[in-house]
Amino acid sequence: MSSIQYFVASSLDGFIATADDNLDWLLQFDGFVGGKESYDAFMADVGAIVMGGETYAWLMEHEPGKWPYPSTPCWVFTHHELPAPKGSDVTFVRGPVGEFAQDLRDNAAGRNVWIVGGGVLAAQFADAGLLDELIISIIPVVLGSGKAVLPLARPTAPLELISSHTMGRGILELRYRFAAKRA
Repeated sequence: MSSIQYFVASSLDGFIATADDNLDWLLQFDGFVGGKESYDAFMADVGAIVMGGETYAWLMEHEPGKWPYPSTPCWVFTHHELPAPKGSDVTFVRGPVGEFAQDLRDNAAGRNVWIVGGGVLAAQFADAGLLDELIISIIPVVLGSGKAVLPLARPTAPLELISSHTMGRGILELRYRFAAKRA
């Protein structure tokens, strides 16, 4: 069965972006040793992608004319009417994440579902008991404030550490499994 995974980078103090969605603090680490290998290994098991409208808009603004996931079906949760990039397999949806979880898993065809970008959408999956794994790369930068990794409605049960490894420039990748489904 497909796992729903949140693969994300975070500052040491738990933020994935500044309050104004700036990622310069993260982009300065592009090309670190082990990063490409980790991403490629992760993507080899991804069969579908899900993201929120803000992440989609950020990609459209910062990657104009270049859709980064051309061969992977992508679902975008949004309340806005948005155009899909040429050559992409993008489906726009609105509603509670639980209504689409089985469709996402089916669309992944036995592979995993990746929640890209925003912590708010990942938190909706977690709050609905649908998030299976958190794979987080801790970047050695302190932001002080910004957008939280996983802004949950309530605490989780203890997560199970599946693996950890260090990569170049002091980056630590941690892989956790959500131990108990929450209703």
